[in-house]
Amino acid sequence: MKPAQSLARLDFALLAALICLTIFARTLPGPRTIDDAFITFRYSRNIVEGNGFVYNLDSRVLGTTTPLFTVLMAVISNIVRGEDFPYYAMAVSALADAGTVALLFLLARRLMGNRWAGVLMGVLWAVAPRSVTFAIGGMETSLNIFWMIGAVYLYVIGREGWLGAFIALGVLTRIDAALWAGPLLAHQLILKLTAHSVEKRSALARLPWRTWLVGLAVAAPWLIFSLAYFGSPVPRSLTAKTVAYVMPPGSARDTFIQTYSTPFFEFDTFGPVGALIGFFAYMALAGIGGLYAARREPRLLPWLIYPWLYAIIFSIANPLIFRWYLAPPLPALFFSILCGVWAILGGLSRRRRVVRLIGLGAVAVLWIGTSLHAWTLHPDHGPDRPAPAMAFHLIELYYQRIATELREQYGVTPETRVASADIGAVGYFSNATIIDTVGLVTPALSRYYPIDPVLIAPGQNYAIPPALILDAKPAYFVTMEAFVRLGLEKDATFKADYSVIDEIPTTFYGTSMRLYQRR
Repeated sequence: MKPAQSLARLDFALLAALICLTIFARTLPGPRTIDDAFITFRYSRNIVEGNGFVYNLDSRVLGTTTPLFTVLMAVISNIVRGEDFPYYAMAVSALADAGTVALLFLLARRLMGNRWAGVLMGVLWAVAPRSVTFAIGGMETSLNIFWMIGAVYLYVIGREGWLGAFIALGVLTRIDAALWAGPLLAHQLILKLTAHSVEKRSALARLPWRTWLVGLAVAAPWLIFSLAYFGSPVPRSLTAKTVAYVMPPGSARDTFIQTYSTPFFEFDTFGPVGALIGFFAYMALAGIGGLYAARREPRLLPWLIYPWLYAIIFSIANPLIFRWYLAPPLPALFFSILCGVWAILGGLSRRRRVVRLIGLGAVAVLWIGTSLHAWTLHPDHGPDRPAPAMAFHLIELYYQRIATELREQYGVTPETRVASADIGAVGYFSNATIIDTVGLVTPALSRYYPIDPVLIAPGQNYAIPPALILDAKPAYFVTMEAFVRLGLEKDATFKADYSVIDEIPTTFYGTSMRLYQRR
């Protein structure tokens, strides 16, 4: 392990500047909340209002993937006596990202021995469109990434107890944190068992008990509660999404290839040529950088292989890759690529310092420039403030409009049954009893899947099973046109029982968003 490097006044000033930049980049756009975040917010609101850890009243189903973030939102709401959950989530994410950026600075400075490499690493994550989008989108992504980078840093400096705590908190934030926690724990165990200084001790004595016991102590309260309350600590959404969506073979793999080929959004600036060059250039740089980092600081190895492990596992499972799934592996990918550039520049000349600084400046202009080019000064929906172009939330605004209409115009109450495939904004703003056609919070409805592929419209990956709606008989039904085009819209019974009472034209998921009412 390399000895810790003392920080100069300039380092503290740079850290402060990076933290300010990170927070500014997330408060500038304002909340642009993603539909899934509203699922968490509804759970949090029910906790605060004394209804329990539930989505629908009196239905104990773990439909959120982030129990820790849910409880945290409820705690903040209870303390401030308000329900501005999108702002609470944005504030927590901004602080989490600020912590992440600071740790990335320290890791890069430690490994490469250069503070400006640390600054570049920090700035890249501070303005990264995927980082900002999900911080302002109300998701738990930023907090999950903070636990990961914190765990890596703690492992590098040898804080075993805190490592266990951060791993446990990461898994409680998102269960797929196990994909970064597993390699860290495995690497730690191997180092412990093979350490020469303790080779005379028994294998049992060499186990990393402190990490394990602290992690277990942090996770135990939730495990006990979730088993007693829900019957399982595993979110229901994991199995529901697997059976509900129909994905073409290789779609997850292709998504990861596209993302890893243009980590700094080169496609937006250079088009397909940039993506093609990026595929070969960045794969090579990541490999070189991984070897460079592993030689200088072996404890970084499990983190640096995480992006590839993550991509392989998701590619094999081939689920629908939601946009926020692509953010967690990117800090390690950024780090590997930067290390690759640093290693190559150091081998080009005997005057390594000058060459490295010039090269660092060149890639900084390129990567920061392409990242900022993926922002827009005037989004075509939501607040007219600069934001990443990918922070698209028009569908959520439409769902909010429909849900508000249900509550204010049609008098929907918590007892009214409303069906929808996307249950976040509809459920949060209507406060109705939601019939979740995907099955995240209504597990009994998973029996209607898998659906016959002939009912799925071209270019789509989902359709609502006609029998589900005909059997459930909701009073209202919210859907995108593409989800019913080849199924319910061709069913005579449905057409006789339901009529469209509102329709919003769209260019996504078919021709419109529709609100049906049972006759």
